[in-house]
Amino acid sequence: MVEGVTNVLFLCTHNSARSVMAEALLTTLGAGRFKGFSAGSFPSGKPNPFAVEQAVAAGYPLASIRSKSWDEFSAVGAPKMQIIITVCDNAANEVCPIWPGHPATAHWGFADPSTQGSNDAERRAAFAKTFGLIKVPIMQLIALSDTELAAPNLAEKLATFAPTTTTATAA
Repeated sequence: MVEGVTNVLFLCTHNSARSVMAEALLTTLGAGRFKGFSAGSFPSGKPNPFAVEQAVAAGYPLASIRSKSWDEFSAVGAPKMQIIITVCDNAANEVCPIWPGHPATAHWGFADPSTQGSNDAERRAAFAKTFGLIKVPIMQLIALSDTELAAPNLAEKLATFAPTTTTATAA
């Protein structure tokens, strides 16, 4: 059984949109049982303002939102991750660091909302839609029992929460 808080790291190449929103959703919906983190292989250094809007609207503190490298989480003294989830196809195909503790890994691919829309209203709508799509597997994750979280087949279970290609890329 898992005891205490389950730490989950969401990875995306730039750590500016999808991973930031996933971090906020898991932390706010996880009710102290889960803690979301996010990082990127090539972080942009600045979260997308539309991702920040979604995270703050969900109740995530603005001060907690920042774009950071995944190197932070493989360093000595970093929080130990039980689960690592890639949320963009680029990050899923990159060679990741060796994570301490051998966490369960999965890929939940979502289309990049920052490439959608030609004006702020359309971009804001794309981010809101992606935020809603990310919420679906997050809710499935937090519904897992402690026994399921500690099961040796956790990675396979997490993979079943991945959005379908049609759902993930719908604009």
